[in-house]
Amino acid sequence: MSGNSGNLVSHTAVISCPHGGRVQAASGASSSGVRLDGQPVPTADDVFTVVGCPHTVDRVPLPCTTVRWTPDRDTVLIDGVPVLLDTSSAQCFSAGLVPQGPPVVSAARQGVMCG
Repeated sequence: MSGNSGNLVSHTAVISCPHGGRVQAASGASSSGVRLDGQPVPTADDVFTVVGCPHTVDRVPLPCTTVRWTPDRDTVLIDGVPVLLDTSSAQCFSAGLVPQGPPVVSAARQGVMCG
């Protein structure tokens, strides 16, 4: 593993887009059998959606709708896929795939740190 470290993002983490919209894992996320507190551990392959983003450009709504994670491939893996850490790189996108900025991750303390 490289110099990456951070707290594991779990179902207790609070994730928002840069404008305050709520980020959530889409249903059916984390198909691996690895669980933390009974919940699947999110990976870079999971789909995350944004709800309630108030972002506008010139008074035209341009809300964040999805998040794409690009964690270092040399990190903790589940079935060959990187897990998400609160330090993982990510970008929020509009429906038209316009980059809107990185999400804000507040990982709840759960005693699991990678690094």
